[in-house]
Amino acid sequence: MSHARTVLWLSCPLRLARILCRAQLMKHKTQRSPCPPAMENGTQPCEEHPPAATVTEGAAKIVFPNANEVFYNPVQEFNRDLTCAVITEFARIHLETKGIQIKVPGEKDLQKESENLSEQEKETAEQKELENLDPGDQTRTAAVGEICEEGLRVLEGLAASGLRSIRFALEVPGLQSVVANDASARAVELIDRNVQLNGVTHLVHPNQADARMLMYQHQKASERFDVIDLDPYGSPAPFLDAAVQAVNDGGLLCVTCTDMAVLAGNSGETCYSKYGAMALKSRACHEMALRIVLHSLDLHANCYQRYVVPLLSISADFYVRVFVRVFTGQAKVKSSARIKFSAACGPPVTPECEHCGQRHQLGGPMWADPIHDLDFVGRVLEAVTTNPGRFHTSKRIQGVLSVVTEELPDVPLYYTLDQLSSTIHCNTPSLLQLRSALLHAGFRVSLSHACKNAVKTDAPPLALWDIMRCWEKECPVKRERLSESSPASRILAVEPRLKANFNIREDANPSSRQQGLKRFQANPEANWGPRPRARPGGKAASKDPEERRRLLQNKRKEIAEDPVQRAARLKTFPCKRFKEGTCQRGDQCCYSHSPAAPVASADTPLTDCPETITKISAKPEAAGGGAAGPGVD
Repeated sequence: MSHARTVLWLSCPLRLARILCRAQLMKHKTQRSPCPPAMENGTQPCEEHPPAATVTEGAAKIVFPNANEVFYNPVQEFNRDLTCAVITEFARIHLETKGIQIKVPGEKDLQKESENLSEQEKETAEQKELENLDPGDQTRTAAVGEICEEGLRVLEGLAASGLRSIRFALEVPGLQSVVANDASARAVELIDRNVQLNGVTHLVHPNQADARMLMYQHQKASERFDVIDLDPYGSPAPFLDAAVQAVNDGGLLCVTCTDMAVLAGNSGETCYSKYGAMALKSRACHEMALRIVLHSLDLHANCYQRYVVPLLSISADFYVRVFVRVFTGQAKVKSSARIKFSAACGPPVTPECEHCGQRHQLGGPMWADPIHDLDFVGRVLEAVTTNPGRFHTSKRIQGVLSVVTEELPDVPLYYTLDQLSSTIHCNTPSLLQLRSALLHAGFRVSLSHACKNAVKTDAPPLALWDIMRCWEKECPVKRERLSESSPASRILAVEPRLKANFNIREDANPSSRQQGLKRFQANPEANWGPRPRARPGGKAASKDPEERRRLLQNKRKEIAEDPVQRAARLKTFPCKRFKEGTCQRGDQCCYSHSPAAPVASADTPLTDCPETITKISAKPEAAGGGAAGPGVD
């Protein structure tokens, strides 16, 4: 022990000496740095970090470093465009109560536009209106790029390059300030450079801090933010507790989740540890993911006598995005357990499903109230439709929001056409046929923005399976091929009580489908999707991404065995049916029919040694007169 203590005691001065040497070395390097003193605050690009690319998105222009130091994904342009549209409408609502009107580039001021009046008459009429108004009643306006003293205070907790914050400053009117925060010093340096490049230093303020600590420092009512945007790499779970405390009463909270493998049911226990709910691996997993995130947000807010009201919840591409308002109210918090969530109790069902005979799966808890505010969604949709040139992804925003307005707000989750058809092994009806059958039966039905072939309906499962039974009679299934215990056999064994009508109805085709709106995005580029995490050292994720993807494919699956090796391996096992005298395959049997196969000599010890097992296994081949096949050893 004394020797060990001595070694540890001596190692401390050695480590201290090394640290001092490194500090002196870095000091000399700094003195010889080719960058001028102005480089320390990021006012000019340094030669050590030359920009490799310039990206223009919306009204912003961003430079990026050569290495993978700062995260950026161009596929999420739809996410950023939609966020700008939502915050714009939120600012319009927020400032209308204060008598301030916002001016959005490209929008026409319908209140002041008069086509029948000449320019001189317009100026005279406007001058008379201003003279008749009291000084305190004159309409105030807020334009893009200007500081509005009574405007929104915005926080982007994980800003990376600062693209989103800069776009807020250049495209969203009615802002007082935007804090672009990031924990990485290199990212904050890049944010500062991009802010100066776009000329928004008066609005966007770069800040380096842990997002959680920054939000915890703004818990006081006077220091809270009106809008908080969280778009982390992966799960936002570590930031939710701080976010619901740092947002103002009635403020807007925007959250993105890209850990869809967890939220879609691939790892239920991980989902429970992060969001407090069990996710089910089902066809409706994307909407269930939205409802789990809303439940988690409301659960965090309830701890502080606050609750959330969803404005818009979107499942797009490889992520989900929710926009909620946070309010304070003890009475509403108490009602959350009874209205939004069911109390913990046994399900009012039998242990097995009455239709297919399979066991039930229990998931949740999750949000059961509407996940959209249709009035607010209508305002955003109208603003984007009347000003389509504002965003690059305006067509997709129109299509997605149009489907959102058509969704049944009081019906959680949905079915899919392929799910219903594959369950009973029949041909798939068209979307219009199934929707028409449900409408003829007196039920409501809608699409879902989360899935192309989704069917959201208030029809009970019994009526829905009756419709599928009627469809199976028109497209019969070979029932002799179905197992008696299979779900298809049990469902089709019951005669339908409902007579379905599959004649196409005019109202079966929704308006968004008739207009051919762009509801679902085509692949924008090859191998698009989540990008690799940014690395502090700036090391690239891989020199050849294609080769890396190929190597990582099916890495958790067992390598397929060679057929010859598999045949030789199976021949080492005795055939049980041959022992019983019932094997009729003869030489074509994959197992050994040699009586010497299971017999070991008395001198051979029965151990688990691999060499012993190999010697015993090789005897059947020798007895059969053939050499041992490949892979036996």
